[in-house]
Amino acid sequence: MSIASRLADLGVTLPDAPAPAANYVPFVRAGNILYVSGQISNGPDGLVTGKLGETMQVEGGAAAARLCAISLLAQVKAACDGDIDRLQRVLKLTGFVNSTAYFTDQPKVVNGASDFLVEALGDMGRHARSAVSAASLPLGVAVEIEGIFEIS
Repeated sequence: MSIASRLADLGVTLPDAPAPAANYVPFVRAGNILYVSGQISNGPDGLVTGKLGETMQVEGGAAAARLCAISLLAQVKAACDGDIDRLQRVLKLTGFVNSTAYFTDQPKVVNGASDFLVEALGDMGRHARSAVSAASLPLGVAVEIEGIFEIS
């Protein structure tokens, strides 16, 4: 089954790849490795803002992380000239969670992205990962995630 079909079965339509907000590129390809810049928690209703452990709970953070994963796939699709089926494997995610100094469930938040990628991509969605706290993130968003992918 194609990736596009799997996404459709999940009711997910990839948005247009978000444009960079500053002086950087959204992705860089080196051979068959694709490095995608950090994608912030942004969905159809706009930015998902908040601080985990203060104004947001784990479930809301995980939903924000899922939105980041969808934006990552949108960037992969753009890097592959519109053909998401050129994605071979998710290699690594680094998740940044806007959280208080006492919040320790960053991995549970970033699971929102990891779980979605495995659900959508099967074994090719399994990846190495880091999940870290950040005192703040751009525009006050709850989560930002960057990724490394293998493409054909």
